[in-house]
Amino acid sequence: MKLSFIVIAFIIDLVVNCAGQDGNLLFSGEKHLKNIRQLTFTGENAEAYFSSDGKKLTFQSKHGDLKCDQIFTMNIDGSDMRMVSNGKGRTTCSYFFDRDRKILFASTHLGSPDCPPNPDFSKGYVWPVFPSYDIFTANADGSRLRQLTKTPGYDAEATVSPDGRKIVFTSMRDGDLDIYTMDINGRNVKRLTTELGYDGGAFFSPDGKQIVYRSYHPKTPEEIARYRGRLANNLIEPNNFEIWVMNADGTNKRQVTKLGAASFAPFFTPDGKRIIFCTNYFATDRSKRNFDLALINLDGTGLERVTYNETFDGFPMFSPDGKKLVFASNRNAAKPGDTNVFIADWVE
Repeated sequence: MKLSFIVIAFIIDLVVNCAGQDGNLLFSGEKHLKNIRQLTFTGENAEAYFSSDGKKLTFQSKHGDLKCDQIFTMNIDGSDMRMVSNGKGRTTCSYFFDRDRKILFASTHLGSPDCPPNPDFSKGYVWPVFPSYDIFTANADGSRLRQLTKTPGYDAEATVSPDGRKIVFTSMRDGDLDIYTMDINGRNVKRLTTELGYDGGAFFSPDGKQIVYRSYHPKTPEEIARYRGRLANNLIEPNNFEIWVMNADGTNKRQVTKLGAASFAPFFTPDGKRIIFCTNYFATDRSKRNFDLALINLDGTGLERVTYNETFDGFPMFSPDGKKLVFASNRNAAKPGDTNVFIADWVE
């Protein structure tokens, strides 16, 4: 789910702190991070994910003359930035696969070459789930674009299993926002979640045996009616997400966080024993605009705050060797609303 809508509702009008207390990119208390480097320097850049060899990143960006997000790759030092998507429509959620020769992502360009309109925030903060999103693959240089999903409604938020054989994604093909898997060629689709509500943002564990995801399940009649009303207009309210884990076949679902906050973008630590994620649980302002990274054990114990930036830190991912963390942040932003990609050495 794209950062643009988080920026619009949560970040705009904030005073951007251009550096940490020690005068660089590191804030006091960030003991797990060292040698932070900024890789992008303008616009909205987020959801950066490592290649399997740890040498490249794929991410989405809106900068310069781009009207909405497109998919790019770059080296982990920020060099050799190249656009992979075709520049039409809106794109999101890219991921390397096939020994880093191909990239998976979602795009709306078949629905229209124009950017889909932003939602109306006058009645509250919402995320759009554009029905024109479908999942595509392309070579890492952008050639040989191929459509994987062709069902009506939203298909996006796709990532790939460690062995490269399975894709996990979110779809509205059965009327609700649920998690599915399919083979890497788009066949053998299987629904993993069925409870009313939003389930998405899924990633496999390092051994491929588990899936971590974010979820909101309305309970009261009022919550259910509100959720269904928003969904009928292709919208969701991301104000109360919790982190869940299940087996890769959809069994043994268990709730990890019970924070009553907007917690999302979960990713397993390299040993598979903890989850790093983004949350506004630590925010002290009434509007809960401050998002930080946090760690938690799979059983829900040991919650630990990782970042202490007073604006936004999110979309964390570990390098395959576990030595680096890439994330999106507003720290050191050139202007309010800018979000950039950062990489840091990880310290246990």
